[in-house]
Amino acid sequence: MDLTWLGMQQLVGRWQKALNNEGYEPGDRVAVLLNNSPDWVAFDQAAMGLGLVVVPLFVNDNPQNIIHILQDSGARFLLLQEAQTWQKLAAKTEQFPDLKRVVCMGECPKKRKSGSVFMPASVWLPQTGDALYFGDGDENKLATIIYTSGTTGPAKGVMLSHKNILKNAYGSLRLIPVFREDIFLSFLPLSHALERMAGYYLPMMAGSQVAFARSIADLADDLITIKPTLLISVPRIYERILLKIREKLQSASPLSHALFNYTLDVGWNRFLYNQGRGKWHFSMLLWPLLDHLVAAKVREKLGGRLRTAVCGGAHLSSEVAQFFIGLDITVVQGYGLTESSPVISVNPIEENSPESVGRPLPGVETKIDSNGELLVRGETVMMGYWNNPQATHEVIDTLGWLHTGDQAQIEKHHIRLTGRLKEIIVLSNGRKIPPSDMEASIIMDPLFEQVLIIGENAPYLSALVVLNSDKWQELAKQHNLDLNAPNQPNSQGFQKLQEILLARIEINLKNFPGFAKVRVVCPILEPWTVENGLITPTLKPKRKRILSYFKAQVEQMYKDHPVFSGV
Repeated sequence: MDLTWLGMQQLVGRWQKALNNEGYEPGDRVAVLLNNSPDWVAFDQAAMGLGLVVVPLFVNDNPQNIIHILQDSGARFLLLQEAQTWQKLAAKTEQFPDLKRVVCMGECPKKRKSGSVFMPASVWLPQTGDALYFGDGDENKLATIIYTSGTTGPAKGVMLSHKNILKNAYGSLRLIPVFREDIFLSFLPLSHALERMAGYYLPMMAGSQVAFARSIADLADDLITIKPTLLISVPRIYERILLKIREKLQSASPLSHALFNYTLDVGWNRFLYNQGRGKWHFSMLLWPLLDHLVAAKVREKLGGRLRTAVCGGAHLSSEVAQFFIGLDITVVQGYGLTESSPVISVNPIEENSPESVGRPLPGVETKIDSNGELLVRGETVMMGYWNNPQATHEVIDTLGWLHTGDQAQIEKHHIRLTGRLKEIIVLSNGRKIPPSDMEASIIMDPLFEQVLIIGENAPYLSALVVLNSDKWQELAKQHNLDLNAPNQPNSQGFQKLQEILLARIEINLKNFPGFAKVRVVCPILEPWTVENGLITPTLKPKRKRILSYFKAQVEQMYKDHPVFSGV
C-alpha cells in the first residue's frame, strides 16, 4: 500500500476522530503496541495533535513488562496488533485500572462481551475523519513517554517534549543531509527511540519517503525490492551481513578470497584519502575494476542505491565499519540515549571517523568530568523520568547536565567511547576492562550467538557464550562431540569443547591486552530472549539477570576463587 502525504493526512484524521470520540483530555496517556506500519505513524500523529501523550510498547516484550508500563504510565488507551496479546493481559487488568479502551488491528473474536473495553479497529475506526486538530502549539508540553529497556531494573519512563523531538530531528539533519528524493527502509521497531526519531520524524521533516520492511527475516529481500537510499540500523544487523559474506568466502577459491581482501584494503585506503587522512596510492587506479568485480555486487544485495547507512543503539566495532566502508558503503556511526531524544552525536559524511561516535549535534553541549564520564546538556535532554523524581535527580544535575553513564574522550570534536561506568569489570589485581568491546569482538565468530564477559573482583575473566545451533552441530560432528556436551560439565566432551572455544575466542581477542584474556568459558545452548527475560527488546543483554539465571554455572567457573562477587 502506497500513501501520498494527502492520503496520510486523511488516515491521521480518521484516527484523531476516533480518539476524540473517546473523550480523552490533553495529557492523557495512550499506548501503542503495533508492528511498524502507516497506522503506527497515523496514531502517533493523531494523538500528539490532540495533546495526548504517546507511550510506545515493543511487540515482542514480555507481558510482565507491558503490564508494568501500562500501570506506571496510567495509560487509558491501548492499540495492539493481535488479540492474543490482550488475552495474556486481560486477566491482570486490576494492575492497570486506568485502561478504558483496547483496540486491535488484527483478527478479533467475532463475539465480544457486552461492555467490553476490547474492540476491533474495523469497528472502532471511522471510515472518514474530520479536519485535523494541531493542539495549542506549546512545544514545551509532554509529547511521549518512552520506557527504557531496563537492563538493570524496572523500565523507567523517559519524558520527552515536542521541543526535545523537533530539536533532535533538526540537529540530526544538519549533520546528515537528507533529501525529498531519499527512501528509508524502516525495520527497527518504531517503539525504539532511534527508529522513531531517525526513521520517522527526521524523514518526515525532510519530506522523504519511508517504506516499512515486512520483518527482519524478510529484510534481505526487502532491501532488493525497495532499494533504499538511507538505512538506520543497530550493529547486530551489520555484523550478521559481514558474517554471511565471510561464510560464503570460506567456500570460494583462494583467488576470489584474495581479490575480496585486496578490494577491502584498496577501498579503505581510498576512503582515508578522500577524507584527507591518507595518502594517494597507485592501487586506487584499480578501483573501478575492483568495484565492478567485488564491491558493487555486495552493494546490489543492499538494493544498489544505498547512499548512507547510519548505525546507532550500541557501539559498532571499527572492524565492521571498516569492512563496509572498504566496499564503498558509507556507514556512519552515531550515539545517543533515550534520555537525549535520542541522538547526541553522529559522524558527518565528510568527517567520518569510524572509531568515534561522531560530533555532537548543533546545540548539544558535551564535556568529560573527573571520572571520565560524558555529560550532555541542551534542548534535547529529557524533561525527566515519569513518576520518578529521585531517578531524575540522579542523572540530571543542578546545572542541567545529563550524566550518560558512558566513559568517553573528546578528540578533534569527535566523541570516542571507552566504556560504561557501571559495566567496567575490575579484576582482583585492579585491572579495569570494558567488557562490551571484548563481547563485540568475540561475537564476530559465527559460532557465538551471544556473549557475556564476567570477572568482577576475580583473578581472571570468564565468558558465558550462547552457541549458534547450526554451527554447534557442525562443530560437534567435526570433533565427534556429543550434542549435549555443553550441558555435561564433568564430561571429557565438555573439557574438549572448552579448549576449542577458548582457542577460537583467543583468536578474536588477539588485539586486546594480555590481561584481557578469557580463561574459562561456559557454553550455553538456550538462547537469551526477550521472552525469558535475559535481553531487552533492543537485544541488549540484561547483565544482572543473566548472572542470576546462570549463578550455578558462574560459581563453577570460579569454584577455586570464592572471592568472586559478580553474581
